[in-house]
Amino acid sequence: MKNSILLIAGGVISLLFLLLSTKLFEALYYERAFSDAMYNQNLYFIVAVVTLVVAWLLAFVFYYVINSVRFSRWFHWLIVLAAACVIAVITNFVLCNNSLTAEGYDFTSQLASFVTVDLFVEAVLFTVASFSMRWWSSNCRHTPIPE
Repeated sequence: MKNSILLIAGGVISLLFLLLSTKLFEALYYERAFSDAMYNQNLYFIVAVVTLVVAWLLAFVFYYVINSVRFSRWFHWLIVLAAACVIAVITNFVLCNNSLTAEGYDFTSQLASFVTVDLFVEAVLFTVASFSMRWWSSNCRHTPIPE
């Protein structure tokens, strides 16, 4: 029962993140011209979807695809967290930069600052996803923190 509640809580947190992503990202990083361009092109939602999918997908890969006793230590979990952060940041930077450049904007430095903020959001979402789904893993359920 506890495990199901944690999965539902992770799903609710993820849904709230999607619904409130624009407000969250603008609260964490706001620069008028950059934020207006991101908002007008609906890039905040795209960044939120990429961030959320990468977090849940890599947590799933760690707990159910890799699921190895030899790869079940806390530092292995940190490696997957770092990979999730790198994948999300690079993907979001490229997607946003291509979209903004196509519209004639040059927000490279602002975008670099924004994806740095997104890196921390990715880390939080990966942790939420990990604690939501780790309980059913046969070998990694005690990673990163034992029960």
